[in-house]
Amino acid sequence: MEKNPQNRVRLRPVDLARPHGLSTQAVRNYEEAGILPAAARTESGYRTYSPLHAQALDTFLALLPGHGHPTATGIMRAVNRGAADEAFRLIDESHAQLLEDRRTLSAVENALRDLGSGAPKPRDPAPGTPHPGEPEPRPPAPAAPAPPEGPTSAPTSAPTSAPTFIGPLADRLSVRPATLRKWEAAGLVRPRRDPLTGYRVYGEAEVRDARLVHQLRRGGYLLEQIAPLVDQVRAAGGLEPLEAALGDWRSRLATRGRALLTGSAKLDAYLNEQERGR
Repeated sequence: MEKNPQNRVRLRPVDLARPHGLSTQAVRNYEEAGILPAAARTESGYRTYSPLHAQALDTFLALLPGHGHPTATGIMRAVNRGAADEAFRLIDESHAQLLEDRRTLSAVENALRDLGSGAPKPRDPAPGTPHPGEPEPRPPAPAAPAPPEGPTSAPTSAPTSAPTFIGPLADRLSVRPATLRKWEAAGLVRPRRDPLTGYRVYGEAEVRDARLVHQLRRGGYLLEQIAPLVDQVRAAGGLEPLEAALGDWRSRLATRGRALLTGSAKLDAYLNEQERGR
């Protein structure tokens, strides 16, 4: 007696393609890629498929939203050649990546929360008043040299909020000036230079970036992990627009998590059907 009567059912490529709005060429491509098991052939050389092939296609399309095309393809290839452990490893990696993305989102949310709820800080000295500056040589200029404690001239263009220099900003964050320079070298903070003195000048956006980097570093994140987060803040135009985008980010993570579950359920059913056909 045949173990799986459904194997007697013959389906054409169009029978697999039509329910999903695919072309028959796409079905053939999926077979050639190993996403579908190899098709049987008629005496005339035409491909014939079974309900198991249709289920394989359903499974692959269910895996796509959660895993993406390369991983979903790898999962189906592994399953179809009998390497279930390899498929499970790929699934684990997708779940691990989702968890890492959730942790990143939480880190950004916590950093923004800390930035928004921080106690008011003493106002920095306005440019032009003596304060401990960074130990950099002042370029030659016709005017009298600046006193040794730091720059005294105001930046040539004043932004809407008073800028600050590396010394006061380092004090505010309780870090060393060298730390701010390291963040600058990594592209995380981008102070401009005062054209008269050559000193670093931190405007509102640069102070925001420095505070965000500081919070994330306290959370244990590496500089290379922080860089894309700071880029997101800059692309959003500041913290407030980014806060609005975080809800969408969280929603997309939830959608991806649900898609992983859906794909796993389809894959489990496909594996059970494979076992019944053996």
